[in-house]
Amino acid sequence: MTLLGCGIAAGVLVPALILIDGATRPGYSLRHHGASQLGTGERGWLQTANFVIGGLLLLAFAAGLRGILPPGRAATWGPILLAGTGLALAVAGIVPTDPALGYPPGQPEVVTATGRLHGLAGLALFTGLAATPFVLAQALSGGSRRWAAYSRWSGALVITFAVAAGLVFRLDVQDVLRPAPAGLLEHAALLAGFAWITAVGVRLRRHAPAQA
Repeated sequence: MTLLGCGIAAGVLVPALILIDGATRPGYSLRHHGASQLGTGERGWLQTANFVIGGLLLLAFAAGLRGILPPGRAATWGPILLAGTGLALAVAGIVPTDPALGYPPGQPEVVTATGRLHGLAGLALFTGLAATPFVLAQALSGGSRRWAAYSRWSGALVITFAVAAGLVFRLDVQDVLRPAPAGLLEHAALLAGFAWITAVGVRLRRHAPAQA
């Protein structure tokens, strides 16, 4: 049960710290700037710790999930995708992104190898957040059509918001649409994904056998 509780902790901790830090960080806009940019500039260490701890919690949650799912493809691929999501989140915390969209203030906007690696970790993160609900929708439903539908809708929302965030970010960088709501869309994708993880953790702790 402790491992399942790690999912709830990650699902609450990661988005909560992003929103609280983003709302109180000088020069940062939740509407305009991405979550990864909180790992740079003033108080950057806070989001680095948030991403790393959140990633480790997701890895523990994936192990707990693997222990209670009945044998099958979902029991194999669901925890793998979730573990990959946790690993990507931890890497995104360790490897900082590049300055962009005017944040951190006063720093030149350049593209570095470190920034590209962070971008790949971010792509893996959102891929995992989107794919895992689809893979586990039926296995975790317990016969509930509403739960299965909620899982699939969560995955679809992560995809939609994340892709939209990437598109408007490009438009902003190219001065086509400025300031674009790239941050707002990215935060919405994260909220949809981590809300689902929290819901899964709560559901499993209520219904999983005690030996889990």
